[in-house]
Amino acid sequence: MSYEKVAQAKSDIVIGTKQTLKAMKNGEVIEVITADDADQSMTLKVAKLAAQLNIPHTKVDSMRELGNACGIDVGAATVAIKQ
Repeated sequence: MSYEKVAQAKSDIVIGTKQTLKAMKNGEVIEVITADDADQSMTLKVAKLAAQLNIPHTKVDSMRELGNACGIDVGAATVAIKQ
């Protein structure tokens, strides 16, 4: 489900943990997606901030599939869908 959501929102996404955190702090994000097979120390920061800011957070199984949904050739640990 979330892979399709990311693929549909391709023009309005932020890829990567640092960029996601920055966009969240700027109030630009309506949802974040993290990959379960990513480094948990990275995704935990995103999950905590999402909870603090009441931003919906979805987990998916694979960094590789999340990256593919974004249209990139590498895995993505974190993706944010912008408003």
